[in-house]
Formats: sequence, C-alpha cells, structure tokens
Amino acid sequence: MIAMKDQIKKKGIIIFSIVFFSLNILSNAQAPVKSAAPFLGWNSYNCYGTHINEKLTWENLEVFIQKLKPFGYEYFVLDAGWYRYYDLKPGEIWPTDGDKSYLSIDEYGRFYPSEVLFPNGFRDIVDYAHKHGVKFGLHLMRGISREAVMKNLPIKGTKYFARDIANVTDTCNWSSLNYGIDMDKPGAQEYYNSVVELLAEWGVDFIKYDDIVHKPREINAVADAIQKTGKRIVLSISPGDDINPEYYTTYQRADMIRISRDIWDLKEDLEISFEQWEKILPYADKGFWLDMDMIPFGHIRINYPVSKTKLSSHRGYDRMDYFSYAQKKTFITQRAMAASPLFMGGALTTSPNTVFELITDRDMLECNQNGVTGSLVKRLENYSEKLDVWNTPHKTNADEGWIGIFNRRTYLDLVKFSKEELGLSKTVSYNFYDIWGKKIIDDAESLVFEIPADDVVFIRYKKR
Repeated sequence: MIAMKDQIKKKGIIIFSIVFFSLNILSNAQAPVKSAAPFLGWNSYNCYGTHINEKLTWENLEVFIQKLKPFGYEYFVLDAGWYRYYDLKPGEIWPTDGDKSYLSIDEYGRFYPSEVLFPNGFRDIVDYAHKHGVKFGLHLMRGISREAVMKNLPIKGTKYFARDIANVTDTCNWSSLNYGIDMDKPGAQEYYNSVVELLAEWGVDFIKYDDIVHKPREINAVADAIQKTGKRIVLSISPGDDINPEYYTTYQRADMIRISRDIWDLKEDLEISFEQWEKILPYADKGFWLDMDMIPFGHIRINYPVSKTKLSSHRGYDRMDYFSYAQKKTFITQRAMAASPLFMGGALTTSPNTVFELITDRDMLECNQNGVTGSLVKRLENYSEKLDVWNTPHKTNADEGWIGIFNRRTYLDLVKFSKEELGLSKTVSYNFYDIWGKKIIDDAESLVFEIPADDVVFIRYKKR
C-alpha cells in the first residue's frame, strides 16, 4: 500500500512538473522580448515632416545601409504623413498653400500608403531593407480616423462599425486626424488588432504610436494586438510631455517611451533634455528605454523651403541645424549616458560628414549600448547657471564606466574636481580617456578641465 502511495505521489509530481513547465513555456512565449540595449535608427520627421515620399525613402535607405548599418543602427522609420495624399500642382514636391490634403484609408478605416507619396506601397522597400539587415518602422496616431467614423466603416472581422467604438469627445490637441477609442465598447480591441495585423502583413518591425502615453488602456490594446501577431514588433510610445508615473506597469509593455516634448536644435532643448533626464531617473532601467527624442543634426526641415511655401512652421525652415559643434557633443553625450535610443533625424543624403562622425563614434556608442541610465553626481550652480557631473557605470564591470562634465553656463569655465567628486573611489587608480578630445588623461588626486560654454568633457574610465 505504501509503495502504491509512493508511486501515485511520484506520478503526481511528474504530472505537476510537466504542467508547470508547459505553462512556463507558454508564458515565456507570450511575454514580449525586451532589447538588452537602446535602439538605434533613423526617423524621417526632423527632415521631411509629414511629407516623406517613396523617392526620398529609397535614397535615405541606401545611405542608411552604407553609413549607419555598419555601426549597429538597425531601425529605419517613416514618421507621420505616409497615409496622406495631396492635389499637388505641377512640378511640386511639397504641398503649398491651397493644396488640399486627403487621407488614404482602406475599407476598414485603417491608414494605407498614399497613392501620391507611395504609389508602389511598402512591400519592395520593406523587402529591400530586410535583405540588408535593416528593420522597417511606421508612425501611427492613436485611435481611429475621423473619416472612418464619418463613413461609419466596418471593423474587420466583427459586426461592429467605427461609430460603435469611437469616442468623439476624445481628440488630440495638435492633430485633427483621429478620434480616441472607447475601450469599453465591443469591437475596440478588434480594431487595434486589425491595424497592427495589417502592419505585420507589410513586414513592419517597429511602430511609433503617437498621442498615447496618457491613455494606458489604449497602450495595452496596442500591446495586446502586437502580441497577437506572434511577431517581434518594437513599440515606441509618445509624446512625452504628460507621462504619468501611475501608469508605470502599463509603460512596461512598450519598448521605449518619449520623456519630453519634441526636441529640436536650440539651446533651450538641451536644457529640457537635462531637466527631463533628472526628473525621470526614478523610472530608468525598469524594462523600457527612456527616449530623449530624435537627433536633429544635419539637414532638417527640408519640407519647408522658405522661397517656395508660406506654410507656417514653428520650428523654422529648410536649414542645416543651428547647434554649434560643442552643443552637438553635449546633445549626443546626454543620450549616450542616459541610455536613450538614438534615432538620427537629419536627411542622410545631405547631412555633413561631421554629423556622421559624431553619431557613429564607437566610444559614444559603447556607452549608449551599455544600457545603463547615468545619474547626477555633482552640480555647481552660479546664478542659476549650472555645471553638472554625471556618471554612467558599466553594467557588469566594477570601477568602470563613463563621466560627463557638462558646462551648461554661458561662459568658458575652468573647473577642478577630486576623483570622489566625479563619483569615483579615491583609493583606486584609473585609466582615463577623453572621448571627444581623443586623448589620455593622467590619473591624479584631482583633475582640472577647461570647458567652453555648452560643451562637455566625455570620459571613459577603467580601473588599472
């Protein structure tokens, strides 16, 4: 009898183990795969706004493959507007005042490539990108288009229609394309499923969902839709000016989250990046990457040629970016040390080589791909003007990492720091390397730096 009981007990343990193991496999299969390092890529918005087209896409993709892919840049993303078509005047590349804009949507109310901007769709572009090891991404707005609601188009695979799920009182204050979706309504999740399913059919690897960080239920809906495809699709959510810490658990379902409003090529944008970096530190390294927005280096705002259009622009017109070289170094060092995703925003075809040298610098990329968000170690403040010391430790090696000494002041400053003030141990001997200066710094009890306004000393340190 005892032997029989033992056999039953053993069988029960085996059955439980099999079930538990199977559930674990199922759970792991359903769990999203998180990237071990921040994403690297290009986004069309800073240079082409909402007017990216097929010709420009092909031209920039070729340069991306040649100049960025060898350094680990992987995601090629088309931002807003790929679903708009215009009644362009003869000879026009960009719409001008008086040109009417229309939405391209399919029979289920989903955005579709514009027949004017992308007459051949995305299939050839995606296949070519994948052939060269590049992943393809698209921008989408939260919700359902107002045109789909007006036409009351059906929700694919359901008995419901656009008006059944739309919340017409939920609108975006900077875009008039869509209404929000009432996630309590039948058909709401199915609509998001159908949108993501369509992108997956095109081979999309990355979705930038806009106007969504303040809507946790719709974030979950998108994440569920991605999971339902069974494909690895990166989810980026924005904008970042209304992040709510109460939604932290929901944010974990995304891969990257904007932590600021749009960032451009002005001194004030450098300051916003510092402020947001400091503010968001408690939420760093929690399963998603803190996105400090795109890199507005090089040739930007090309879709606003001053001489050919009167369209209003709050971010300036066609230009090479306004940043000084010192400000560029500060900008990219911020993002390296904060482990922010790096998405080049300037036109790859016409931006100068100095830009590529900065964004492909191997030491900078090593810091960024280390994947640890650095923290503030020391601040010198004089009449509200600051000089900061930030430290990003190596993720596995003790007494190794990166230091950024940022002069946020309006004048050149001569500063002296002990090793402790740099976040280091005074009893350890280090090898120091000045990344932007391309030189070795001698170890000493205290280190002296001369830093121009808006500039940075970016140091790699290792224990001897």
